[in-house]
Amino acid sequence: MNLTTEITKRFRENIQTYTIILALIIIWALFAILTPNFAYLQPQNFSNLFRQMTVTSFLAAGMVLVIVTGNIDLSVGKLAGFVSVVVAFFQARVWSTVIPDQPVLSASLSVIIGLLTGTLFGILQGYIISYLSIPAFIVTLGGMFVLRGGILIITEGKTIPANQPAFSEIAQGYLPPWAGWVVGAVVVALLFFNMFNSRLRKRKYGFEVSSLSIDLLGTIFLSALVIAYIFIVNRYNGIQVPVLLLSVTALVMAYLSNNTRFGRYAYAIGGNREAARLSGINIKRTIFMVFVLMGFLCGVAGVALASYVGYGTTAAGEGYELDAIAACILGGTSTLGGVGTIFGAMIGGLIMASLTNGLQMLNVPSAYQYVVKGAVLVLAVFLDVYFKKNR
Repeated sequence: MNLTTEITKRFRENIQTYTIILALIIIWALFAILTPNFAYLQPQNFSNLFRQMTVTSFLAAGMVLVIVTGNIDLSVGKLAGFVSVVVAFFQARVWSTVIPDQPVLSASLSVIIGLLTGTLFGILQGYIISYLSIPAFIVTLGGMFVLRGGILIITEGKTIPANQPAFSEIAQGYLPPWAGWVVGAVVVALLFFNMFNSRLRKRKYGFEVSSLSIDLLGTIFLSALVIAYIFIVNRYNGIQVPVLLLSVTALVMAYLSNNTRFGRYAYAIGGNREAARLSGINIKRTIFMVFVLMGFLCGVAGVALASYVGYGTTAAGEGYELDAIAACILGGTSTLGGVGTIFGAMIGGLIMASLTNGLQMLNVPSAYQYVVKGAVLVLAVFLDVYFKKNR
């Protein structure tokens, strides 16, 4: 098979992924042209754009597996919001009295409490859904209302400050430029290591190995994107801490999805639940673990939200569940279950953030922003159904 034929074959196999990448490029180009002096792609806005996508993308990373198993979680936005106000409450009203002169310790304890809060709620919902066989839609809808009430109870209708310097660094901090280049070098090295290791494993187990030239081109392309990103953000303040945390989270989630028994079971359940049951897969336990993981990532998102906004508010987390679901679907996660990738969800989250950021820069009224997002989401679902039928 010559190089051109193999490139064509790979393109056809991954046409949905390439389509959303092309859509992202078109969105960036369009907003760059429409904003004065290409302000949309200036280093400061480019940096802000990636920071703005982090909270939604933390949620989307967990939502992929939820949707893949044929379920849905409508509570993730309010759970992240609830975690954010819990964290803000401890920062402003507990640690300031108990350990007033220990900003790093108080920030660390707040992070632990936020992660535990999200995980515990995920355990509760996961148990009800998986072991009591209550539909996820109903359980998480009820959870959303409970969490909305919880937010109002904790805040008492007031804004709680969470803008202490050490805590703010979590979502507002930057790596120095030299550290950014070190991170970039490590990422590029890992990309090449993963590429060669993957080829060796395929040969070992007798799978078809693609052309070395194709793999090298793909790895070089990804490495170039990493270097370009670091170069641009270093022209402003450097790599954002929340983006670094999101990258680590995405890599871990991608590994769990693609290289572990847990991930393979999740996809098998979504692909054919009855076949998965007959194959001996413990469906209840797998779905339970998916919702526990979702709760943990809501905890991560909630901590990032509190640090980014600097406050715990009554409206915390409002609408984030819809953005997370939209990011997954835009990224190729099938509403029918069994199909979806973490990488696609990250691109979907970036598309959502790009649309919001660009429309805001153009001073488009909020009402029309919702119209645009809704139209894009419906189009993405149409393309998902179209590609699935053709396959």
